[in-house]
Amino acid sequence: MSLTLGNLVLGSKCHIMGILNVTPDSFYDGGLHFDLADTQKRVDAMVKEGAEIIDIGGESTRPGSKPVTIKEELERVIPAIKYIAENYDIPISIDTQKAEVAKEAIEAGAHIVNDVGGLRNEDMISIVSEMNVPVIMMHMQGTPENMQKNPQYGDVVEEIKEWLEERISAAEKAGIKRSNIIVDPGIGFGKNLKHNLELLGRLSEFKGMAGGVLLGASRKSFIAMMTGNEDGDRLTGSLSAAIMGVTGGVDILRVHDVKETLSAVKAVNNL
Repeated sequence: MSLTLGNLVLGSKCHIMGILNVTPDSFYDGGLHFDLADTQKRVDAMVKEGAEIIDIGGESTRPGSKPVTIKEELERVIPAIKYIAENYDIPISIDTQKAEVAKEAIEAGAHIVNDVGGLRNEDMISIVSEMNVPVIMMHMQGTPENMQKNPQYGDVVEEIKEWLEERISAAEKAGIKRSNIIVDPGIGFGKNLKHNLELLGRLSEFKGMAGGVLLGASRKSFIAMMTGNEDGDRLTGSLSAAIMGVTGGVDILRVHDVKETLSAVKAVNNL
């Protein structure tokens, strides 16, 4: 199965998705791109650095975060989507758990729905099916508010694969093609350090489940735990995780540091 996103064909190489959080409280860049002028500058910079997809989120999903209203989320993301759609020929992903936000985002120019809820919302399944767009289906144990309160698994990879397969089956029954689904094991979403490291080492086991595999490990708290620099720079650890993603065969890396990640990916591909 190969999935086409604009002019990108998954399976040919690993693609870079730049993260654009238009929120005041995201764990790494909250507030940095909240103003529209700052948003536009960040978009321009990411495209120049080599981002092939831009993922826009208007609601923080960091551990302990609270949901925002549909109206507030739309006011944050729609101007950013319109700016990208009007100025760049690049696939746009809307990072949301709300069907209403997904629908309006697609109508404004978004091409992909990135649902950290893993299509657990029946309204979201309906919208994705109706609009016939690719969807990123992420695994999360619990909710952002409680997901890091003692997450537990037997075999973390097998349990996540089983969960994703159940959600894929539900999506297929609603008319969503398996080839239109990108699976994301959900690094850091209801997982502890051991779980995250296990997932990084076994990413290849998610290949072939659907149309593609996405890895989102950039600058997450486990990176700091992994490197021992909990209060310091997380870039080096993030690049290490990205390299593991490339060697594990993922199709998309969702990252904050576009330029640096692209350089690391090119280095691996040239080995």
